[in-house]
Amino acid sequence: MRLSVCLLLLSLVVCVSADRFGVRRAGQFVRDAVRGSWDMYRAYRDMREANYKGADKYFHARGNYDAARRGPGGAWAAKVISDAREGWQSSVSGRGAEDTRADQEANEWGRRGGDPNRYRPKGLPRKY
Repeated sequence: MRLSVCLLLLSLVVCVSADRFGVRRAGQFVRDAVRGSWDMYRAYRDMREANYKGADKYFHARGNYDAARRGPGGAWAAKVISDAREGWQSSVSGRGAEDTRADQEANEWGRRGGDPNRYRPKGLPRKY
């Protein structure tokens, strides 16, 4: 919900201050961000469904990779969601700074276009 409100406000600010061409680009950015958010959600849902030990980094990389392929809006959404999740998780889960650092490395790898399979654990079903 908060993400959708942020996206709405961002699109409003960008659209109000843009010319016609800028409005079109802003609209594309917002569409990419929404679709990238969906990619991130799908990777999270798959991670929960798979419930496979050691697959966390793979799903981080895959979600960021899929979202960033949408364009600048998707990459932005992936960064915002990843940073928010890691910030929340590091303060709540107690997994520590090392796990957060490794998650962020996988997030960045995926956003830069790196192959998520780098983090794929052996035995993870092909479905994912």
